[in-house]
Amino acid sequence: MKKDKDWEIPLVRPEPTPELKAAGYTPLLTAVLALRGIKTPQQARELICGGEECLHDPLLMLGMDKARDRVLKAIESGETVAVYGDYDVDGITSTCLVTDYLRSRGLNCIPYIPDRNEEGYGLNCSALDALKAQGVSLVITVDCGITAVEETAYARQLGIDMVITDHHECRHEALPDAAAVVDCKQEGDEYPNKNLAGVGVALKLVCACEENSKATLDKYADLVAIGTIADVMPLVEENRYLVKYGLEKLEKSPRPGIAAMLRESSMDSRKLNASNVGYSLAPRLNAAGRLGNAAMAARLLMSREQTTATQLAAELCELNRRRQNIETEIWQEANQLLSGKTPDGPIVLASENWHQGVIGIAASRLAEQYSMPAIMICLNGDLGKGSCRSYGGFNLFDALSACSEHLLGFGGHALAAGLNIRKDKLDSFREALAEYYKNNRPEPMPELRCDLLINDPELLSVENVKSLDLLEPYGNANPKPLMCISAARLEGASQVGGGRHLRFRIRFGSKHIDGIFFSHRLDDLGIREGELVDIAFRPQINEYRGNVSVQLVASAMRRHDPKALCEAILSRNEQALWAATRYYPERSDFVRLWKSMGRGFTVAKDSLHVISQCLAGMEPERFCICLMAFLETGLLKSPDGNIFSAVPAEIPGKADLEGTKLMRTLHGYLS
Repeated sequence: MKKDKDWEIPLVRPEPTPELKAAGYTPLLTAVLALRGIKTPQQARELICGGEECLHDPLLMLGMDKARDRVLKAIESGETVAVYGDYDVDGITSTCLVTDYLRSRGLNCIPYIPDRNEEGYGLNCSALDALKAQGVSLVITVDCGITAVEETAYARQLGIDMVITDHHECRHEALPDAAAVVDCKQEGDEYPNKNLAGVGVALKLVCACEENSKATLDKYADLVAIGTIADVMPLVEENRYLVKYGLEKLEKSPRPGIAAMLRESSMDSRKLNASNVGYSLAPRLNAAGRLGNAAMAARLLMSREQTTATQLAAELCELNRRRQNIETEIWQEANQLLSGKTPDGPIVLASENWHQGVIGIAASRLAEQYSMPAIMICLNGDLGKGSCRSYGGFNLFDALSACSEHLLGFGGHALAAGLNIRKDKLDSFREALAEYYKNNRPEPMPELRCDLLINDPELLSVENVKSLDLLEPYGNANPKPLMCISAARLEGASQVGGGRHLRFRIRFGSKHIDGIFFSHRLDDLGIREGELVDIAFRPQINEYRGNVSVQLVASAMRRHDPKALCEAILSRNEQALWAATRYYPERSDFVRLWKSMGRGFTVAKDSLHVISQCLAGMEPERFCICLMAFLETGLLKSPDGNIFSAVPAEIPGKADLEGTKLMRTLHGYLS
């Protein structure tokens, strides 16, 4: 199993520009803006208040003019059109958006989402045969199709035109020969936003047909927001505006199907954000596609009648519960296959017992658990279908491309992909992927990287924490900042939620702050009440019976580890002294330490051993500051001028400890 997480805590104070400080933002928001490279009030306003100007002209997309013309021709001629989507949330919302639009223009439009288990991802010729039999003369793909070269050629033989809209990576040497191909990742495309979700590209197609992006967004922003969040697209610039606009629509006037889902899942539409859409609403919609019934989710989103919507929402929530149970069973079996050993290369597991629609989630859990890319493959006779999840920035798409000789096919993104493989190629693929990973191993990263060290308890006031809402919607490329408190006293802890979650209270300076740590127990953390702890968390506002307070939602908790800050102090890192201001020594601290240094005292040879020399009742950080002040005044001396191996020394006169550069720097941070 994976070892305890390594933490990276920033010890340097963020330095907002004077202009940003004067702009009226709270100290906490100002610090976060500075961390994100925001230097001027104008940059801050662009990030926080970006509006309609963020929308780009859809005709900047390569092939969009041809796609628009072919769709408008179908509308004018009254053709029967099919919208062919994917079975995930992005694909389902894309399908609903384009279908609803074409029906509003009077067309007979057939939505088609393939069965995940029977048909798999993307276009297939049997589906095209069935659509032809229904009189379809134009198929518009959404969130799929960019690799469907053979299927597009087959459609032409049937007399069906294809308009491909997709957002996945392109194999530039082999694009489908369709009436139009729209994918902002294709070579030669000049659209500024290369990170649109599939539903974003679908929206742009409708915008091009209507020649009115704002009116189109008014109608479909909710679907765009859900699909973009679910597909974990970067929530910056245009995507941020699309999602922000869509969340507002979800709050004010959710369509009947979404309103029913919100009721069924006990979500408050007035408090919707990208996080609870991604973690509560999207999985319920996704469950339908994972278990082979994506059409149910599409019917829900397009439902206009409350009774039907309520029934479908209940069925989807039940499907999600079933999905959760299946996922847990698969994850447990995968761990058994690994025999508890930590792999040193990508995980590649296969079984005939797994559910194709759920292995992607289990692969994500394995990747996080073992800090390693994970591929899980469902076997059906001699063939296998796999779901791949990355870890640590490893580019899966490039890796699969390099190992493609062992695969029947693959597609996806750098962080998530799918593949088809023959059973007899599993071992050779596993070996090839391991060799590729060995030669392209990503740079090691700390498993927990905090954005901001909270050194002043007042930064966690209600006003400060509320101000962070201005940065919503949070998500990929705009994450909610992960903060850290170091050396807080754990005053109390209790298990809640049937023993599954940990509620705790800390004392930090003069403040008492409550928090929650989901899916953790105090015993498993190796921490006891009364001890000093480090907590990585995201703050939130908690409202209960009229009381408004700050609550810490913990991501990690450990017994306080002073090593990083002590090392910074001992190595004369002046910038890191900001993090040490809480340990500003009093004269009594200096006196006590000096008196304790008996004959033969020598400072240890490395930081860990220095910490072990710390006096009882004195924090290691304060102990290290005192040692370095002694070194600066000459009360300690060493042959090379460093603290290690230093010994006490006599000096003429009285040592001016407060006048040392070290203490002046500390005092400057305090003022």
